[in-house]
Amino acid sequence: MAAPAGSSPAAAARRFRRLRLDKTLVKPPSPAAAGSVSMAAGGEAVRGAGAGRRLEREPTCRLRGRRKGPQPPLPPRPPASGSARGGAGRARTGRAGLPGGAEKEKEKEKMSSSGGLERPQLVAHVQRALNYTLFDCKWVPRSARLLCLGSAARGTGVLQLYELRGGRLALLREIEKAKPIKCGTFGATSLQQRYLATGDFGGNLNIWNLEAPEIPVYSVKGHKEIINSIDGVGGLGIGEGAPEIVTGSRDGTVKVWDPRQKDTPVANMEPVQGESKRDCWTVAFGNAYNQEERVVCAGYDNGDIKLFDLKTMSLRWETNIKNGVCSVEFDRKDVNMNKLVATSLEGKFHVFDMRTQHPTKGFASVSEKAQKSTIWQVRHLPQNRDIFMTSGGAGSLHLWKYEYPAQRSKKDSEGAEMGVAGSVSLLQNVTLSTQPISSLDWSPDKKGLCVCGAFDQTVRVLIVTKLNKV
Repeated sequence: MAAPAGSSPAAAARRFRRLRLDKTLVKPPSPAAAGSVSMAAGGEAVRGAGAGRRLEREPTCRLRGRRKGPQPPLPPRPPASGSARGGAGRARTGRAGLPGGAEKEKEKEKMSSSGGLERPQLVAHVQRALNYTLFDCKWVPRSARLLCLGSAARGTGVLQLYELRGGRLALLREIEKAKPIKCGTFGATSLQQRYLATGDFGGNLNIWNLEAPEIPVYSVKGHKEIINSIDGVGGLGIGEGAPEIVTGSRDGTVKVWDPRQKDTPVANMEPVQGESKRDCWTVAFGNAYNQEERVVCAGYDNGDIKLFDLKTMSLRWETNIKNGVCSVEFDRKDVNMNKLVATSLEGKFHVFDMRTQHPTKGFASVSEKAQKSTIWQVRHLPQNRDIFMTSGGAGSLHLWKYEYPAQRSKKDSEGAEMGVAGSVSLLQNVTLSTQPISSLDWSPDKKGLCVCGAFDQTVRVLIVTKLNKV
């Protein structure tokens, strides 16, 4: 019987020589000999009799030089338009086969059309936890300071003054008052004095000098019950006419005060005899574009919105939005009435075009369902009256923009002028808390800087970017 292949003495000698050759290949050869060594190694590997050993050694040999034997065909070259050689090299292509620059431009256009990074961003800059319930927060005009107003656990009022220093809020002063403080405004003070007017749970209207806040510079028992809302006009260089303060209370009355006149309001809007009193939740000044014109808008818990004309001392317009009115604000106080935004308990807000009033239909409006929870506040950007922000009961903020229609008025079938409402688009939204954001205020001096307070006992300073691009 013939001996098995590879069992003769000559075959054993060849295996021994191959093992010695493999040990020499562990050291990298010189560049000049790399090709010859690898080819020799490749040749020796090909000539080996054991298929298993050949597969184990081939990868090492191939890494060190060219593979012996026929080479695979080269892939076909791309068309000349995409493979032109020269100083610029080959043209880069994107996923769709377009040149790289064109592909990037296409992606940028797609991002811009869908918002992308061109949309404003709401960035939480700094926050600070408090040890009391926060009801309102306000920027101090012409400064980097802000005020927090609220109620301590023992039922007293708290007034804290903070200063924004880089990435933190530094507490400058804290004053405790007898009654919890519900709301505040700087609207009726001069830029030199910067006095703060507040309404508290006892129905008191107080005006404070923040440099010496121990005793108010003006104080009056304005209402029988809590003052829910307050606004000012005629100060800070905003609006014509005398400085005035308006307050709305749970007792159902809306009163206008002149700080120069002690104890008695200059106007008192209250239900007529026999009419039930409704809780007034929000008030706002508007139409203060000259010395004579001025209106007050008030929102109530039953959904009523009433517009009082202080020049004629009459009810100019009223409507009902079917749910409690949490906040009302004109886009600007010191211009002829332009727009009014009203927010409600049901998560919807209404934008009224106040330029044209129809004899029977009133003002045209557009409504938007912003969220499922209550919209607590609305505040217009001081530097752009067509942009406003709403704060919600789910701890979220929504940034909106109002778009005007091509024509703001038209004639009805009887020839009477009636307004045409525009549209509202959402620019951005963010959720900051698990509790309602109950207060919100834009900085009058720094565009995009705002402060908000929530029932999680936290005050937050935010920066809204890219507002000049919307």
